[in-house]
This record gives sequence, structure tokens and C-alpha cells, in this order.
Amino acid sequence: MRVRLKGINSITKKLADGTTRTYYYAWKGGPPLYGEPGTPEFIASYNAAAASKVMLPEGVLLSILQRYQASAEFTGLAERTRADYVKHIESIEKQFGDLPLKALTDRRTRGIFMAWRDTLAAKSRRQADYAWVVLARVLSWALNRGITPANPCEKGGRLYRGSRRDKIWTADDEATFLKSAPKHLHLPLLLALWTGQRQGDLLRLPWSGYDGTHIRLQQSKTGMRVVIPVGAPLKAALDAAAKNKHSTVILTNLDGRPWRGFTSYFGKVRKRAGIVGVTFNDLRGSAVTRLALVGCTEAEIATISGHSLRDVRSILDANYLHRDPALAESAIRKLEAAHENKIAQKSPN
Repeated sequence: MRVRLKGINSITKKLADGTTRTYYYAWKGGPPLYGEPGTPEFIASYNAAAASKVMLPEGVLLSILQRYQASAEFTGLAERTRADYVKHIESIEKQFGDLPLKALTDRRTRGIFMAWRDTLAAKSRRQADYAWVVLARVLSWALNRGITPANPCEKGGRLYRGSRRDKIWTADDEATFLKSAPKHLHLPLLLALWTGQRQGDLLRLPWSGYDGTHIRLQQSKTGMRVVIPVGAPLKAALDAAAKNKHSTVILTNLDGRPWRGFTSYFGKVRKRAGIVGVTFNDLRGSAVTRLALVGCTEAEIATISGHSLRDVRSILDANYLHRDPALAESAIRKLEAAHENKIAQKSPN
């Protein structure tokens, strides 16, 4: 039996990898629908949306959350980011869905939102901050369009104060890992250290992105396209892997298939190797650090890693190179060389 659903709105978007995807909404400005059209999941989500539309009073926060999810600002986010946002939006709906929009101008509302964030922080400060950011962004979007009278989540600060200081893979860490880890984990380590790219982008990197001398990829988080010259150690590893490739992507598991559960597996191998205090994600900052230590400029580093100049400067200044002994040694050697050069210029021939 074919069921005809009325009012469905669809939006087709081009993704970062060049493919297209169609998103469905219960109506224009309505909540998103899940599953493929015609499936039980799709029909169930439509029925749930239709029921909420009937029961939903005007002028409450839930209506804003739904309109935001149908907006171009939301659908233009990366797919992974949208999925993360939806999880937090669902949490916000349960807690504040029936909050009257006129309450946003009440100064006490900010305190209520902050108390909710404090409750979330009992489990995870980082996720509590993320939920706050999502709520603040939704309210900012609505405020800019004149839909809401205020945004009480502006300038809420952060609870999580994570720092990557000293979270650097040293040359000894690299050597230890390569000595003890399985061969199929060598290439992921080298790719991260020689390109400075995120784990997700490296796991999706296809062989077509490597031409023998350069790696070309589009970062999923920023959409930025980077072209990275391949250093000799990485080239040797890539060329060796290319002779026995079994997949369209470069990084594969022991069976030659695209990775699933990479983070957990890599972490276990790293710990068995005796390397503690760092993760695979720290390889991105380690790559930035290594480039800086050999004298690369901030612009050169940004070209390779895809960071903005401001982000590179922030990494080097606040997180990774703070009191790095190698930088201190380099600085003194440069000072010595300048001093000796000055003396040589003053000495008579």
C-alpha cells in the first residue's frame, strides 16, 4: 500500500566530497525527517512531526529549534556537525521546548540556562559547552531574523579548559611506536605527522588524492582544499602501500578494508607500546610543532596544515611550543652565531 504524505519539503545539498544528498522536512520550516522516503522510519518521523505540529503552541522555543533545523545555516553545516547539533537540540527540546519566547528577555532565564549547563557538566564539561554553543547559535540565528526578542546565551564563556600543552609526540615516541606497532598502523602515523591533517580526513583520503608527489584533499570541517608536498619518508610508505592496495581509500585495517573503530584500536596499540599522555589527535599539533622547530614560517605551516594563520599562531604560542626546550636551544644557538658574527666584523683583518 502506498502512503501519500502531504507538505513534505526537500532540500538537495552538495557535500564536501562532491556528492549530493537530499534532506527532507515535514513541511517548510518544519522538523527534519529521518530514513528514506517510503520506509517505516520515514513515515514514523513524519507522523511524529505532524502530531507535534498540532499540539505545538505558538511562541515557544521548540518552534525556533525546528525552524533553525530547516534553515540554510543549519543545512550548510558539515554532515558530522549537523548530526552533533541534532543530538544537543533534542536535549534542549526536552528541557526547554515549551519555554515561552517572551521569557528570553527575563534576566533570570540566563541563570536557568547556566544551571542546565552546570548539570550537563557533571558528566562532561566539554559536552556541556557544546550544548551551550548550539543553543546560543540557534538563539543568535533567531535574533538576527527578528524571530526572538533576545539571546540570553551570548558570551557565556566555557567550562572546559583543556590544554594541549606538552601533548606532543616526540621523536622517541614515533620510533617506539613504529618499532612495536603492527605494520598497518605505520602509515596512519606517518600521514598524520607529515601532513598535519585531522584523523577523519586521513581515514577518508582516497588513493586518487595522491599523485606520487603531492596529497590533495578537502578538509571536511572547514571545506578548505590543501595541497601537501609529500616528504621522502611518507612517499616511501605510500608507494609501498600502493603496491598492495585493496581499497579506494589509503588507510585500511589488517583485512584491507576501510577502518571502523580506528580510534579505539590505535589507542590500545599505543598504550601497549608504553606511549602515554598523547593520542592520535595530538599528531596534528605535533606536525605543526615539528614544522616550526625546523624553521618554517607560520604561513608555510598554515599552507600545509590548513589552519588559519591565527590558529597556527595560537597553537605555537599558547599550546604546543610553550617553553619547548628545543626552541630554547635554537634561540641560544642563533644568538651565539650573531654574537660571533659581530665579533668577527669588528676584528681587524
